Amino acid sequence: MPGTSRPTAVSNAVLMDAIWDSLAGFYGDFSSAAAEEGLTSSQAKTLTVLRRGPASMRSLATTLHCDASNVTGIIDRLEARTLVRREPSPTDRRVKNVVLTEDGIRTVETVRIGMLATHTALDALPDADRVALHDLLQRLFATPEHGPATSG
Repeated sequence: MPGTSRPTAVSNAVLMDAIWDSLAGFYGDFSSAAAEEGLTSSQAKTLTVLRRGPASMRSLATTLHCDASNVTGIIDRLEARTLVRREPSPTDRRVKNVVLTEDGIRTVETVRIGMLATHTALDALPDADRVALHDLLQRLFATPEHGPATSG
C-alpha cells in the first residue's frame, strides 16, 4: 500500500508473539489432521520425528521433551497399530531403535497432506518468500546437537 512503511526494527516480544500465533495455527492444523487418522498429537509428532530415520527410545524422549515412560506408551500404541516397530540398534544390541513401517510412512504422509490450512498458507507465499522463510527457520531453530532443522 502506498504510504505504508515497514518497521525498521521489531522487538523480540513482537517476534515471539508472531511465532506463537504461527505455531498455534500450525499445531491446531496438525492436531486436527492427526485426529482424522485416529492419532493423538503426541503419536503423530512421534511419527513425524521418525520420518527422519530410526531413533532410540531415549533420543525420542529427548526430542519429544517427555519422560521415557511416556514414550514407551506412545510407541506401544503405535506398534499395536503396526505404524512402527522396534528393532535392535546396529551399533548396540542393548538399545532398541524405533522404525517407521510402510503403514507408518503412509499415515504420517496422510497427516501432512491433511494439514489444509497450512498448505493453503504456504501455497500463498511467492517462491522468494518460501526460500526466505526456509532460510530463516533453518537459522532460527538450529541447535548445536542437531544442526539446522531438516526440511520435511
